[in-house]
Amino acid sequence: MNSNQYSIAQLNQMSQSEFTAALGEIWEDTPEIATQAWHSKPFENVSALYQSMVAIVNKMSKAEQLDLIQAHPDLGSKAKMAEASVKEQAGVGLDRLSESEYQRFQFLNRAYKEKFGFPFIVAVKYHTKESILEAFEERLENSPDREKRQALTEISKIARLRLEALLPN
Repeated sequence: MNSNQYSIAQLNQMSQSEFTAALGEIWEDTPEIATQAWHSKPFENVSALYQSMVAIVNKMSKAEQLDLIQAHPDLGSKAKMAEASVKEQAGVGLDRLSESEYQRFQFLNRAYKEKFGFPFIVAVKYHTKESILEAFEERLENSPDREKRQALTEISKIARLRLEALLPN
């Protein structure tokens, strides 16, 4: 992810392409959210910017929301993922799983994807490896509609954390 930090004033002065370049990775592989949010400038603060972006996500079609969910990597995976996801997963040790932990994550990732058709998403910063595994087990019991809403909620939490890292006011 973009390692620069910005102020709201700087973002408010940016062209659409600069704004998208700065914030395009807040929502995993979905820079069009930043592109659309640019139209709501100027932003009073980080919260206003975040709320604008969440409103865009909430207005997306079901297919677009599913694309956003599917842009996220499996937890504990060795697959290529966005730099921000790599750092977030490393923060709770998902890059250092034992072989049995790795197998457990792979089993749960497969079971979850088979049931819901998209990857399990959780804002890992608020969890430990153990609590992530517990959440996996609990959320496998959810209905598809409830789990899609939960995935979007978790994505919004992740986006908030990423925004706060870029805009440390």
